[in-house]
Amino acid sequence: MNKSPEFWWQPSLSPASTLLVPFSWAYGFVSGRRLFKKPKARSRLPVICIGNFVVGGTGKTPFAIALAGLLREEGFAPGFLLRGYGGREKGPLLVDPARHRAEDVGDEALLLAAHGPTVISSDRPKGALLAETQPIDLILMDDGFQNPALAKDLNLVLVDCTTGLGNGYCLPAGPLRAPADRQIIKTDCLVLVGEGEAADEVVHLAGRKGLPILHAHLKPQSNDALKDTGLFAFAGIGRPQKFFKSLKDLGYSVRKTREFADHHKYEETEARALLTEAENDDLQLVTTQKDMVRLASSKGELFRWLVAKSQVLDVSMKIDDAERLNALIREKLRAKSFEG
Repeated sequence: MNKSPEFWWQPSLSPASTLLVPFSWAYGFVSGRRLFKKPKARSRLPVICIGNFVVGGTGKTPFAIALAGLLREEGFAPGFLLRGYGGREKGPLLVDPARHRAEDVGDEALLLAAHGPTVISSDRPKGALLAETQPIDLILMDDGFQNPALAKDLNLVLVDCTTGLGNGYCLPAGPLRAPADRQIIKTDCLVLVGEGEAADEVVHLAGRKGLPILHAHLKPQSNDALKDTGLFAFAGIGRPQKFFKSLKDLGYSVRKTREFADHHKYEETEARALLTEAENDDLQLVTTQKDMVRLASSKGELFRWLVAKSQVLDVSMKIDDAERLNALIREKLRAKSFEG
């Protein structure tokens, strides 16, 4: 996936986005109708979908990991289901971190597999069938909110408070995957991530529908190896600038940065360039958890060197309204038990 254009996140239309508006209308019409298609299948297990309205990262994977931890504390045994974006396998496939690489199943699947049984599948209903064979009693679906193939019992939709809906247009003029007023109808609970006013429009839409609104925060974890040294930060995620800002907010000295596309598959030439630049400028390399997963599972001596020479800024998601979320989930699970 290429890096998202800057004009997506500007409050008003740019010349480039204006030219794309007719295509956005067409895309929004099709995607908006698709949202309301009847599901092809329903799992015997409860399905909680963790999605977002826009293209790009809002912290779905860290949220899924945090939610799994909360559910385990409540006595549940959750597992994960996702498409496996960035991997070549179509599935359905049970992820084995000891055998699979990021190029097989995607970086997000490897991160999730460290926290519970994880299935990737481009066909969500088939993936759910495989997940049902695992020792789990609940499916957390990372992404897939706009995909109607598998019925969901609860849709938790994350919104980044610093970017919101961007310019408010659908692809390709803006970052929306479908019109916001259509997506909000399928939303059961809005989760505001971080601080800022960019999500005010979504909050207004949610308020008109009477949706519960919860809050969560991504918490970067301090790393002593990054102190008192110049940093060369690199990232291939949805919004690399957010990663760079996190480093600076923690007080680290970021001297150089390098952006790559989301889910970027690193080439040996890129690994060599990063190592060489860091050595020449006497800088410490630092990257994200997702990037490190991809690098650690890449073949070749250069990647082993890059992993050894790079530090990671770990992040975790803190769900502020955990009790309210647990109550909402239990309410939905009771409703499903009555259906079944």
